[in-house]
Amino acid sequence: MIDVVYFAWVRERIGLPSEQIETTAETVMDLVAELRAREERYDLAFADLASLRVAVDQELVDFDASLTGVREVAFFPPMTGG
Repeated sequence: MIDVVYFAWVRERIGLPSEQIETTAETVMDLVAELRAREERYDLAFADLASLRVAVDQELVDFDASLTGVREVAFFPPMTGG
């Protein structure tokens, strides 16, 4: 079981701040594919991965990062300064 957390417009598109997911995904990209296959709202939220960042157990990673032993995955748009 993995906690999946959504921030900013990702949360708005999916309609949830977080959820627990039972998954067989081996990488973040596998998890994204599973989520996109669920419903249209997930497909829309993950349609442009270039506009998303991901953290695994609160550490920034790439989408090819392993999910072995992971407790939390968070998706969010890139942060901007200002």
